[in-house]
This record gives sequence, structure tokens and C-alpha cells, in this order.
Amino acid sequence: MAERPWAGRRIHIVGIGGAGMSAYAIAARALGAEVSGSDRSESPYLGPLRAAGVEVAIGHDGANVPDGAEVFHSTAIPADNPERVAAARRGLADRSRAELLGELTTLRKVIAVAGAHGKTTTSSMVAHALLAAGDDPGYLIGGSLTTTGANAAWGSGEWLVVEADESDRSMLSLDVDIAVLTNVELDHHAAYTSVGELEQAFAAFLDGAPERVVASGLEWLAPGGVTTFAPEQLVLTEGGSRFRAEGVEVELVVPGEHNARNAAAALAACRLAGADVAAAAAALRSFTGAGRRFQPLGATPSGARLIDDYAHHPTEVAATIAAARTLRARRVVAVFQPHLYSRTAHLHREFGAALASADVVCVLDVYPARERAEDFPGITGLLVAEAAADAAGGREVLWMPAFEDAEPVLRQRLRDGDLCLILGAGDVDALGRRLAA
Repeated sequence: MAERPWAGRRIHIVGIGGAGMSAYAIAARALGAEVSGSDRSESPYLGPLRAAGVEVAIGHDGANVPDGAEVFHSTAIPADNPERVAAARRGLADRSRAELLGELTTLRKVIAVAGAHGKTTTSSMVAHALLAAGDDPGYLIGGSLTTTGANAAWGSGEWLVVEADESDRSMLSLDVDIAVLTNVELDHHAAYTSVGELEQAFAAFLDGAPERVVASGLEWLAPGGVTTFAPEQLVLTEGGSRFRAEGVEVELVVPGEHNARNAAAALAACRLAGADVAAAAAALRSFTGAGRRFQPLGATPSGARLIDDYAHHPTEVAATIAAARTLRARRVVAVFQPHLYSRTAHLHREFGAALASADVVCVLDVYPARERAEDFPGITGLLVAEAAADAAGGREVLWMPAFEDAEPVLRQRLRDGDLCLILGAGDVDALGRRLAA
């Protein structure tokens, strides 16, 4: 393959500031394309893009689209976005993010990680282990790899590690050599009408790969040969775990049973990729997590520890609180920002039950992302707060819709010895950083 096979291409990405699209922009730039893009506001991913020579505009305007560019848009960008409208008027290609990622996966051997939960962490573990083995893989991950501080690199090795997203079925557009399925649970209610429909999509994803790795119990989704994973002899330790997987001893310094399962999946994928499993397991001892996945933010002035986590499904919330319990804090305080009105409408009772396992719960209002409040009348974070109060057995549950409501109350309540979890897939991490200031 030529070193810069995309030289001469002009690519413009609408919604470039997200974890996924910014990663694809980095890869396109490394392949020689001239890359530009826009987003509605600044994000942590834009600095590295600019450093890589990507032109970034803040705000959407048809004038941002260069002449002759191929336009790609993220799932969150509607058809009436001025840059998509400008592309249509000028006869320019306007394609989905799935098509861009699909193109990238034709250029390397690909390990793709799918599943309702654990995609970012598992793909980060695979990339971390392969990097430690000196393979220099490419990776396109939905959060920063703490090993490198970046969410993307093209690398020079033979493997590309990617997240395979079911939310928009983009996982079905990928050219995959090793497909990993961490778990199956309905999360994206706007995209799937039932668990059965989701299972069909995951089965199609697995069917497209010659090597398949699935959680034990999901073999039926991949008839005709599959590798299963599950941690064996699992012992949870303070802030970590010990177990066996792929015939070797594994020790982690990231907490929770869910991370042991993620690591077992990563090791199975590494073995299929030809890596030395013992060396990969040794590398995972130095894995400290992925961005916004149980990520320390420091402490409040009163001494309470702050941990940020992207948990945005009841199963993830429950797993994160359980992992926090292994750190033996005086109290676990859960601050939760629901993500999407559609998800909140379907799962507010389940969110409440999961949050009730904390000692103190603070619920914020919904982060809308691509949805509009007027399309979901009566759906607010209060539904989650009420469900948490119903399940909390008298423990304190706070309804604090805005950051400005929550910050002073949390500052007053948080004490030395507390562990405060900042939970959600929206911008709630900004509140956590304010509490640490």
C-alpha cells in the first residue's frame, strides 16, 4: 500500500469534534488527504486535530465547505445542516460517517469491538497490549487511550483496532478480520424496536468476519465457529482484579468485574491477531483505563475523590458503582446526567434502581445530544430522580436540573473520604472538573 494513498483527496467532516469523527479525521490526514471540518463548539479533540494540520471551524456555515470536497457527516448532523445543504446545492458528495470508517477498514487488517457496553475500554486494552508488543497498531477509539493520550493513530503495523457502533448500524459497513462482541443489551431505542432486532444486527456483524470472539453464552449468534471469553477464578481487589484468561494469569489496576470481562475479550482478540498472550496479559497490568472510563478528576477542596465515567445505561451505572465500592470509600456519591430523551423515557425506572445502590444520588436534567425536548413532552431527569428515590430506601436523592443548582449543594455535602462518581455521556464531566477546582 502506498504510504499516502489518499493524497489528492479533499475531505470535509461536519461534526468533527466528537470522539469518533475526530479519530477518522486523524486517520484521513495520516493517509495524505487534506482535511477540514466544523462543529458547533470547542471540544478536547480539536486541539490535536489542528496540530495534525486539520482546518477546524467553530459553527456550521455553508462557506466552511471547500470547493471539490467530499463531505462526511456524523450521525448527530441533520439533513438541514447548512453545510450539508451547501454540499447538495454544489453537487458534492455527502456521505455518512459509516462510509468513511468503512473505507478506512479496507486498508488494514481490522479488529472491531462491538457490544452494548465496554467497546471503548476493550478496544483500548487491545491497542494498549499491541502497542506494548511493539506492533504499532492503528486505532480509532471513542475515548482517549491513556497510554498515548490520543483517541486515534494510524500507526505502521498491520492491525487497525476500531470500535464498531451499533447505534446507527455503522458496524455493518466495516471490513473486519476479527470481530469482538462484548455483550448484548438494548440501548438505542430509536434505532431498534426490540432485542431480537438488535441480536440480528450483531449476528450480521459477526457473520462478516472470519474470526469471531463473543462472551460466553452468546455462541448462538455466531454459528460455525467462535472463540468465547470469560474471566476465570476472578478475585476483585481494591481498585483492580486478578483472574485467568486464555490460559494465563492476569492482574488489572482498573476496578470491577466488568473490566475483567473486557480484558478477557481483549486477550482473546490479541491471541487471534498473533500476539503473545502472556506478553499481552503482562501489558494489561499497566493499563490505567480509557478517557472518561473511571477516570480520576482529582479531589474537591474538602478531600472527596472525583471519578468521571461515561456510563449512560443502567447496566453501566450499576457496574461503575459496584467498581467504586472496591475502593472502600466512606460514601459513594453518584451524580448522574441522563443522556437522550428517548433513552430516559424507556429506562428511567432501571436508571433509578441502578443509582439507588449509591449512598447519595444527585440527578441532573437530560443531555439532549441530537434530540429535541419538544419531541418528548414530560421527559426530564426528574423521572430518574423519582425512580431513584423510590428504590433508595430512604437514602438521600437530590434533583438538581442544572450544573448551577448542583455545584453548591455538592460542595456543601462532599467530605473527605467520599468518592463522587460523575456519570453520563453528555457534558457532565465539566461539572466534575468544576468541583475539583
